[in-house]
Amino acid sequence: MRNGTVAKVSICIEMLLTEHDFYQRPARAAALGFKAIEFWGTSGKDIPRLKAACEEAGVAVAGFVGPCAFAMVNEHTEAELAAAMKESAGVAHQLGAQTLIITTGNAKAGVAREEQTDAIVGNLKVLAPLAEAARVKLAVEMLNTLVDHKGYFLDHTADGRRIVDRVGSPAVGLLYDVYHMQVMEGNLIQTIRDNAAVIHHVHAADVPGRREPGSGEINYANVFKALDEAGYKGYCGFEFRPSDNSESALKRAKAACGLR
Repeated sequence: MRNGTVAKVSICIEMLLTEHDFYQRPARAAALGFKAIEFWGTSGKDIPRLKAACEEAGVAVAGFVGPCAFAMVNEHTEAELAAAMKESAGVAHQLGAQTLIITTGNAKAGVAREEQTDAIVGNLKVLAPLAEAARVKLAVEMLNTLVDHKGYFLDHTADGRRIVDRVGSPAVGLLYDVYHMQVMEGNLIQTIRDNAAVIHHVHAADVPGRREPGSGEINYANVFKALDEAGYKGYCGFEFRPSDNSESALKRAKAACGLR
């Protein structure tokens, strides 16, 4: 993002470029001038084929969701966590990805929030040294519970920050999804400034509708400027539903974000 380029923007090929076969999407991203892609979980993916497609297109893999076989609000054994981390880190190394996205799962009915928070922290404390050893980062994601993910446990930045601070590992930080947090709390730029040190990954879509930046109420040029000024050097993933076709929507998104 720095210096107005798209060098640190990644394209989520689960939501964008779906007009093309999954393994053709890295090449399509490259043809539009983007230098990285990302995706959701590894289930059902031909990882060697995806690696070859990215290498041929000359694009990096910014990250993906994993370990994702279980809900973090539940307690898990160290053996379960270690096995999941080993699998995800192995895929990350194959693809050259440095970020694993962590979701918490839905809140458990009848269980105190603090108890569920303790479970998340405990699980992350097991995963953290494994992530450090594997040289990957874990980005814990907050999602909105008003529109898209009703029932999800972690839906505010402050709660995510408390979890990260309790874990106390440089490998564990936040995924700041601008769309989800605009829905839940607003105050985007100040929140970015206050939490930039622990933000490992960013997602971008506009409100309402989770459409491309520039389609709604968020001033993305100012948001990207704030990320730069805060010293954020990670990827910002375009993860949105295009209003029409992916190519046109991506061009509009670049313009709205002040990118070239």
